[in-house]
Amino acid sequence: MKGKLYGVGVGPGDPELLTLKALRLIRENPVIAVPGEDIQASVAYQIVKGAYEALDEKTLLPVAMPMTKDPAVLEANHEKAAGDVEAYLRQGKNVVFLTLGDPTVYSTYLYVHKRILARGYEAEIVSGITSFCAVAARLNMGLVERDEPLHVIPATYQADGMDQVLKLPGTKVLMKTGRKMAQVRESIQKSGQQAVMIENCGMPGERIFEGAENIPEKSGYYSLIIVKGEQI
Repeated sequence: MKGKLYGVGVGPGDPELLTLKALRLIRENPVIAVPGEDIQASVAYQIVKGAYEALDEKTLLPVAMPMTKDPAVLEANHEKAAGDVEAYLRQGKNVVFLTLGDPTVYSTYLYVHKRILARGYEAEIVSGITSFCAVAARLNMGLVERDEPLHVIPATYQADGMDQVLKLPGTKVLMKTGRKMAQVRESIQKSGQQAVMIENCGMPGERIFEGAENIPEKSGYYSLIIVKGEQI
C-alpha cells in the first residue's frame, strides 16, 4: 500500500498558531519533511518544535529549497524533493511536509505536491494561517472592510511596475520584497499611501516599521508590507 503526502501549513511563526489538524497529523505520521538543508535551523521546524517537543523522534527529511530564480536549478531541486518524498511513500509511509504559512500561497511545497500527484500518489493540502492575516492581527487592524478588494503581490517580481500596482484600489499586501525593498519603499512614498512593515512576525526578533519613510532598505526574508490609502 502506498503512503500519502500531506502538505501542512504551520502558520507564520508563533507555535500557538499551529492548527489542531496540523499538530495531529505531525503526531500520527512517521516521516516529517522539513524545508531547508539544516533541519534545526529551519523556521518551520522551530515552529513545530515549539508546540511538539517529540518532533525529533520522527524521521526527519531535510528538503533543500534554494533562494534562486534560475529555472534549471529550481527544476532540479523540485524533482529531487519529489523523489526523496516518493522513496518513503513507496514504502507505504505517510509523509508530512511542513510549510510556512499556508501551502496554497506562494509555497514551494506546491511544486512537490503536483509532482507527487502526477506520479500516482495521494497528496492532501492542510491549511495554515497566512502571514498577512497574522500581521493584520498583530497590528490589531482589519485587512479589508465592506467592498474593499485585497491584493496579494509578490513584490520582488513586480517591483519595476510597483507604481502601477499601488494604484489598485483597496489593500495591498506586498510579500517577498527581498532585495527590491529600497525600490518598493520609494514607490510607496511616491504614492502617498500609508504603509507598515513587519519583520519576523510572531518570531524572535520581530520588528515593526510604521510609515513608508521608516521602512529599511534591507530586511530579512520574513518581511511583509501592508499598504492602504487611509491611515493604518
